Amino acid sequence: MNNKNSIITKLAFLSVSFMVTSAYAIQGSLPQLKAALNITQTQSEYLVTTPSFAVMIFVVLSPFIQEWFHISDKKIIMAGVTIVGLAGIVPMFINNYAAILVSRLILGAGYGLYNSQAISMISVWYQGTVRAQMLGWRAAAEQIGQACTLTAAGLLLSFVGWHGSFAVYLFAFVVLLFFAIRVPDDSQAQDDEVKEDDLGEDLGEDDSKQITKISPVVYLLVLFAFLLVVDYVGMENRFPGLAVTINGSHYTGSSMLLSLMLIGATLGGISYGAIQKRLGFGTVYLGLGLMALSNFLFGFAGHNFILMVIGLLLIGFPLQLVSPLIFNLLPDLAPANRQPLVTSLCLIGFNFGSFFSPTIAEWTNHLLGQPTSGMGLAAPFPIYGVVLIIIALIIFFATRRNAKQAH
Repeated sequence: MNNKNSIITKLAFLSVSFMVTSAYAIQGSLPQLKAALNITQTQSEYLVTTPSFAVMIFVVLSPFIQEWFHISDKKIIMAGVTIVGLAGIVPMFINNYAAILVSRLILGAGYGLYNSQAISMISVWYQGTVRAQMLGWRAAAEQIGQACTLTAAGLLLSFVGWHGSFAVYLFAFVVLLFFAIRVPDDSQAQDDEVKEDDLGEDLGEDDSKQITKISPVVYLLVLFAFLLVVDYVGMENRFPGLAVTINGSHYTGSSMLLSLMLIGATLGGISYGAIQKRLGFGTVYLGLGLMALSNFLFGFAGHNFILMVIGLLLIGFPLQLVSPLIFNLLPDLAPANRQPLVTSLCLIGFNFGSFFSPTIAEWTNHLLGQPTSGMGLAAPFPIYGVVLIIIALIIFFATRRNAKQAH
């Protein structure tokens, strides 16, 4: 069996996370898709977020499929990546919105088949600071993958049109080959020995006794994940439309700027381990504060394109400080044999937020009396910023209260 601590083996495990966020690769093409297919802004955004709906279903089904058919972690991951590659390229050949939407659902099923295994295996194979580092690198791998596929899709859009932008999913087969060659066919997802990092103490969990059941805090983390992604994906989806509004209908530079945004997200994932080691649970306050600032810059920028881009570029870094922390808390909040389940629940929160992001943004527009076109696309984000500050305050006072009760 390959040494789990070798760089190549670690890269092989992380490589499958490289494709997990490739659903967002076509975000820069949304204005062109909207015009070509004669659909609304919300319908175009659902081409990006619909895979998340299938992810929610298959994240739950995946462990049962493994059990029913006796499929190892490696094989279920390989099956998922294969589906991503095949379903991803279907829109290259069709022009029907409904058919493309179905292909995007199948794409999401591929992600859902292997997403939780890619995360829970890290929690089982690695402990302590190495686990925190690997979870941070996994988050970074998602952002690097999204940046690469966004850039590639944007270049294809410029040269061969929106159909060609879907060719980026051919890269799934490269990932599949690397993973198949390097990763051993050995499932350890039900290992009974998962070492805890004591982060749960910050949430008022009693670490003096063995963990025997799922903590209610897990369900709060699911809601937290939902709200974070509603904001993040909403900004990604709305930016291309705002960029075209400010710069003109022929503007095609959104994909490049969205890719640059992911550099910050990558840096957040890479530096998570070091920041978490220094700040501990305080990492969540840094993340939420920076995310709120990003929303205010983006939402209040008006026609100042540079200020809007600064807000866009900023949001990725703090998200990747907060999302790995959620997964790093889980070993302290549930027994080892329930880790795949609680990991799946948090993934459902993230994907539910992604899927419903267009609708929540549309509702926010309606509540504010703003149109879902032109500069009205920026209207929800100051509201999101305020919500993030409120969440930070709730967490702060709740943890202080728990600390006082513990003493």
